[in-house]
Amino acid sequence: MDALTVDRIQFAFTVVFHYLFPQLTMGLALLILIFKTIGLRTGNAHYHRAAHFWGRILAINFAVGVVTGIPMEFQFGTNWAAFSKDAGGVIGQTLAMEGVFSFFLESSFLGLFLFGEKRLGPRLHWLSAFLVFFGSWLSGFFIIATNAWMQHPVGYRVTSGGAIELESLRSLLLNPWLVWQYPHNMIASVVTASVVMAAAGAFYLLIARHEEYARTFVRTGVIAGAIASCLLIYPTGDGQGLNVATDQPATLAAMEGLFHSQQGAPLAILGQPDMQAEALDNPLIAPNALSFLTYRHWKAEVKGLDAFARDQWPDNVPLLYYSYHNMVGLGTFFIAVLLLAAWGLWRGWLYRSRSMLWVLMLLAPFPYIATTFGWITAELGRQPWLIYGLLRTEQGASPRVSEGNALFTLIGFTGMYGVLSVLFLFLIYLEVERGPVPENTHAEQRQPVLTG
Repeated sequence: MDALTVDRIQFAFTVVFHYLFPQLTMGLALLILIFKTIGLRTGNAHYHRAAHFWGRILAINFAVGVVTGIPMEFQFGTNWAAFSKDAGGVIGQTLAMEGVFSFFLESSFLGLFLFGEKRLGPRLHWLSAFLVFFGSWLSGFFIIATNAWMQHPVGYRVTSGGAIELESLRSLLLNPWLVWQYPHNMIASVVTASVVMAAAGAFYLLIARHEEYARTFVRTGVIAGAIASCLLIYPTGDGQGLNVATDQPATLAAMEGLFHSQQGAPLAILGQPDMQAEALDNPLIAPNALSFLTYRHWKAEVKGLDAFARDQWPDNVPLLYYSYHNMVGLGTFFIAVLLLAAWGLWRGWLYRSRSMLWVLMLLAPFPYIATTFGWITAELGRQPWLIYGLLRTEQGASPRVSEGNALFTLIGFTGMYGVLSVLFLFLIYLEVERGPVPENTHAEQRQPVLTG
């Protein structure tokens, strides 16, 4: 491998591992705010304790997310110095705003939420939960704005020396690509948090502990997850697909395994890309469906990969194709499972169905897998560009970082993140074992509880 390949693997590894944590933080922040709102409106302490339990989970998750995010910032100056030099005048704006406006807001009020309930009172404590939610979603906005600009650069000018300078902050923050990418990403975080919450509730029901809280967790997770999963497909997923079709047509062709331009293009449900034959092996297709989904016309022409020069194709078409199809497949699976669980909730049998509770519990890791496939799709789809249409990936790497240096740090990150994983899982285990309330108390019986 050359240095560029190792640089790419290193950044891919660190960003994939890091994003395991922010997605849960952002989604949980919303669900905790919902608990606090219900608790404030009803005066029911059950919901306040449920919010505090998930606040402890969020705090652990947030801390590990901060630690794993720091190396990514340094990689801009070490492994990707040429990219930072050329584009720092643009991406530095949103990354700085994320740190100053979002990170400090989120971290400060998370401390108040966890330790200030008695001093703040009900309304101010609700406000602290709202500001944790607002800070985490604002942080997501600035990060997605940075990525959206790399996918679809706007509001810039190129100087005579080749540097890219920002001309319009408004254009950067209102990027058309951002309009769909941001809600799609944030709703995916709600799916992750909802499934994790439902899985925790299912676990408690299966072992017959904290059963009142378990019902609340399952009910909230299933309802929020079912709604968010549907929104993930339409309109946000559909809108993001239109972004790709309009601004990155070669990416769309690779995602769909469409090697040849066609009128009435089919949608590939299954199949394996054959790069030599430039065709899909064993295809299972829906005739004309890709044309309709892309352009709302059954016979519209969709450009295939043959419409673009080979050096404009995404670097790894098979991996892009499989990542996209796995993401869509898992998203469809979430809708099926969560709608079935919602039906069971409505009909009153969900809490008693051990088989369905096992399904919900075992579903927990799959939103992480789907989100990872989604980001692989986005980032592989942009290749061979680091900034689409402006800067190719090989032009953004640091020329003085050798293959050996990059590989050494990659091995170091792997070991460090392995240790962090064990620590994180151990701390989460302790919180789950502790539960929402100590089991040697009768707090649940002393307080009125709405079980739904």
